[in-house]
Amino acid sequence: MREIFRDDHNIFREQVRRFIEREIVPHHERWEEEGVVPREVWRRAGEEGLLCVGIPEQYGGGGGDRGHSAVMIEELARVNATAVGFTTHSEIVAHYLLSYGTEAQKMRWLPAMAKGEIIAVIAMSEPGMGSDLRAMRTSAKLEGDHYIVHGAKTFITNGINADLAVTATKLNPDDKRLTLLCVECDRPGFSKGKKLGKIGLRGQDTAELFFDQVKVPVGNRLGEENEGFKYLSNQLAWERLIIGIRAAASLEAMFDETVAYTRERRVFNQSVLDFQNSRFKLAEAKAQMTMLRVFIDHCLKLSMDDTLSADVAAMAKLVGSEMQNKLLDEFLQLHGGYGFMNEYRVSRAWVDARVARIYGGTSEIMKEIIARTIA
Repeated sequence: MREIFRDDHNIFREQVRRFIEREIVPHHERWEEEGVVPREVWRRAGEEGLLCVGIPEQYGGGGGDRGHSAVMIEELARVNATAVGFTTHSEIVAHYLLSYGTEAQKMRWLPAMAKGEIIAVIAMSEPGMGSDLRAMRTSAKLEGDHYIVHGAKTFITNGINADLAVTATKLNPDDKRLTLLCVECDRPGFSKGKKLGKIGLRGQDTAELFFDQVKVPVGNRLGEENEGFKYLSNQLAWERLIIGIRAAASLEAMFDETVAYTRERRVFNQSVLDFQNSRFKLAEAKAQMTMLRVFIDHCLKLSMDDTLSADVAAMAKLVGSEMQNKLLDEFLQLHGGYGFMNEYRVSRAWVDARVARIYGGTSEIMKEIIARTIA
């Protein structure tokens, strides 16, 4: 038992696990082929209270804390269903609205998001922008009581299913400051590109979004003008810890599967696990995973206490994502040729994990954040 979780967290985990085993695992392979998770799955998750679990009950959420959120993140990672985009919707977009939205905005969007009736996305990345948010070009020009939004976004998680996009814009193209606008996806001038083909996370619909002189009411602005970069930065520590949480949970699940496989698989009249190389590889992995788990749970406690700093969150993402990629490669190798087959979950986990070193800020950016704390 991990001390970070209370009894209510553990009870919630049982509910989450039952839902995932019933509603996600049997269908996940088909969703990967289709490149999208059906909207009815979102609605069923909403009906069971599994969306927006950290949002207060007055706004339709579960009223839980970061521990409940971590349970949901871990259970999706455990079955390699990170591609199901609940986390971006519930743990990122919903918390932008909770933290910076007006009461009217919260009541307008959060209850529908918690029910799975509205799927919300964060629209930051742009073609050619890379990790430099200040270099974005999407513009918003104030005309009367509306902003006129023009530009394009890319790599948008849940982009095909999206109903609402929290969109980062610039009021002045020569200014580095950002303004966040909530753009409903049925507004004239808004359009979605085709699903983007990816090597991993294929069940997650990822798309480009286009804004062609879209009129957005001033009442849809999230927070104050030109304060968007501060808002984005304030949420990044949790977003990066999410990636570390996923890494630890994925590794633990794939470790167990690798042990089971090597115990049963026989080569040269003995099990693969009987070879000293296999035992040493797994022993080293277990030692590293144990250290990662202790650190990630420590970071989760800091997050629950609202004391997680940007540099420590960067450490969690950097160490977690790099270790995940390294050890999953070892686990795949221990599966031999079968590790390269889609029918084995380790192969899909290995491919899906590669993006963890890129999204949420690349490993190189994490190193830069940590390096700034070195005197």
